[in-house]
Amino acid sequence: MAIRKILTEESEFLHKKCRPVENFDEKLSILIDDMFETMEKANGVGLAAPQIGILRRIAVIKIGSEAIELVNPKIIEVSGTQKEEEGCLSCPNFSGVTLRPMQVLVEGYNRLGEKVKYLGRGLKARAFCHEIDHLDGILFKSRLIDCK
Repeated sequence: MAIRKILTEESEFLHKKCRPVENFDEKLSILIDDMFETMEKANGVGLAAPQIGILRRIAVIKIGSEAIELVNPKIIEVSGTQKEEEGCLSCPNFSGVTLRPMQVLVEGYNRLGEKVKYLGRGLKARAFCHEIDHLDGILFKSRLIDCK
């Protein structure tokens, strides 16, 4: 495993839509492991592939002991709203309040190409939305309703 460099908001990679993953192979597995290691070293909750210069639809999230890997994820259902403070590893020393769904249902694939579904509430719902936004070239700053 390797620690990857996390790109900051000036990088063109963070403003582009990512392509779907087609090959579920050893390279993908190594990349996902590197993403988890990079995110944990940076004390993050989530990390998307474009944040490390890879324009593929891959995100990892770790909240508590639950580690979630999402390949080609889609939000298929949302409900409720929450206004909470958010930050981003690609926007260091900046945070702000965003308006996000309180609950989301996400589906995608794991590193083996097996279909997965996750229901997220609160922080997990925000993390799903935040990381999937990254895959569409959207930074959380465009979702702010209050800056800090």
